[in-house]
Amino acid sequence: MCGIVTAIASNNVVPVLLEGLRKLEYRGYDSAGIAVLGQQGLLRLRSTGRVAELASLADARQLTANIGIAHTRWATHGVPCERNAHPHISEGLAVVHNGIIENFEAIKSELQGRGYVFESDTDTEAIAHLVHAKLRETPDLFEAVRLATNELVGAYAIGVVAEADPFRIIVARRGSPLLLGVGEHGTYAASDTAALLQVTRKVIYLEDGDLAELRLDGYRVVRPDGTPVEREIHISSLSADAVELGQFRHYMQKEIFEQPQALGNTLEMIAGGGGIAPQVFGAAAPEVLGGARRVLVLACGTSYHAGLVARYWLESVAKIPCTVEIASEYRYRESVPDADTLVVVISQSGETADTLAALKHAKGLGMARTLAICNVPESAIVRETALRFITRAGPEIGVASTKAFTTQLAALALLTLALAKLNGRLPEAEENRHLTALRHLPVAVQKVLELEDAIAKWAQRFAGKQHALFLGRGRHWPIAMEGALKLKEISYIHAEAYAAGELKHGPLALVDKEMPVIAIAPADELLEKLKSNLQEVRARGGELYVFADAGSEIAESEGVHILQLPEHYGMLSPVLHVIPLQLLSYHAALVKGTDVDKPRNLAKSVTVE
Repeated sequence: MCGIVTAIASNNVVPVLLEGLRKLEYRGYDSAGIAVLGQQGLLRLRSTGRVAELASLADARQLTANIGIAHTRWATHGVPCERNAHPHISEGLAVVHNGIIENFEAIKSELQGRGYVFESDTDTEAIAHLVHAKLRETPDLFEAVRLATNELVGAYAIGVVAEADPFRIIVARRGSPLLLGVGEHGTYAASDTAALLQVTRKVIYLEDGDLAELRLDGYRVVRPDGTPVEREIHISSLSADAVELGQFRHYMQKEIFEQPQALGNTLEMIAGGGGIAPQVFGAAAPEVLGGARRVLVLACGTSYHAGLVARYWLESVAKIPCTVEIASEYRYRESVPDADTLVVVISQSGETADTLAALKHAKGLGMARTLAICNVPESAIVRETALRFITRAGPEIGVASTKAFTTQLAALALLTLALAKLNGRLPEAEENRHLTALRHLPVAVQKVLELEDAIAKWAQRFAGKQHALFLGRGRHWPIAMEGALKLKEISYIHAEAYAAGELKHGPLALVDKEMPVIAIAPADELLEKLKSNLQEVRARGGELYVFADAGSEIAESEGVHILQLPEHYGMLSPVLHVIPLQLLSYHAALVKGTDVDKPRNLAKSVTVE
């Protein structure tokens, strides 16, 4: 959510800053801005359009500089408009900020009493004026930023430059991600590695509370009390090619088709012979997992749906009770802690603010058995847990999650088998059967992707619809929820998902010829029940679009459209059935002409509560 890029280098940093913002567009934003220190002092440009419009403004001004900060904003305080766009300025000092400052009103009131005038509705402007006020107490910019951040309550990643101190940038983070880049020609900072691949693969992950000074010849990092610290330099495994579109029209389409490879990479440790080893979750896994008597999953959005699927797996295969909580709600109710509970947090970015806060709350209640399932190795959530499993989905740029979701499911399937094995509930023959299915999963997904043309034809019929219902039963009900979420996210068609047996308890009142009903119909133990639910829809004139698989035996007829998946996949069937729902949403959005990769009002990495 929002994006920061800063650069100080021996060459012109304006192209670096703008290209960095382009690479952060996927995070979601409604305005963009840049501030540089040039021969004419501090210059700022802001736009409520796309980064391309900001770049045009910079070209028209022939903007050049060796030091600068840039930002894409996703509105929290104040409507999207130029005066609320970052950077914000206070008498020759400019600030960019991600996050939310919870005590900004108190800071603002105090600063207004000291004569500061606020021109925006944002909490960020309070940071700019507060740093400026601290400069009246100390002439050192670094010390002024340190003193200011010690007064901030909430989440932030900030970058600061000052006209009076033109040879360094000060950055700080608490709760929002920020990393440094060490390049041949300069020093950089950004919200995401992708923004810096153009100049370096050497990155330093700042920890909560860290402040850093960026200079042309290096950097230094201190803690909030001013104590110097060393942070390890990592060589990013990402390449610039990994975040390019290649032959695809959109990142979402690219990422849908990358799922066979992403799954293969994620499951690489079981590609050969042998059984499931709990140590894939960390060296301490036998102790941490072996002592768990129940599982609590904490997640948001798509990751929450992955947790709901896992509940069916954990209880049916591992025979261990499982509760799945929406992370944003969990810490705001009184719950009953249990030290024998394994707390599983799921997040694509590892920086999801609600999930991170829920994890810390659970640990504060004494639940120390913790596991992160995440796509980013050095993220905040990964650093907070006893165990971790890094899904190897690669960078996911599209706001609507696809390959992150299916690799999360793969990780949760491995967790299910590991817990079952540790609890003596996984006979060798059953373990081998599950491992064979997991190894074949990338091939099975590839076969489903071959249905794209047929799904695109279905999508043509959705373009004029305003509403849709998704139905599933058992472990496919969360997949129906995920399908409805995808359709809402990128096509803006209102969609709801229900357990199919709940139709007669209310949702059936919505069904008519204008309400398409999408059903997931695998050949499992609930198929006959589902068929009865589908008849209820047809009896009310509803039009059915059914994703079946081998053995479902549902015939096409008037008002009943069938698309058959190549094979039935047992426990892992949810992984296969979500693929056509992703493609349906993608092609429906294409027909409607919406912004597939950057849907309105949404952000990729939700780093504020």
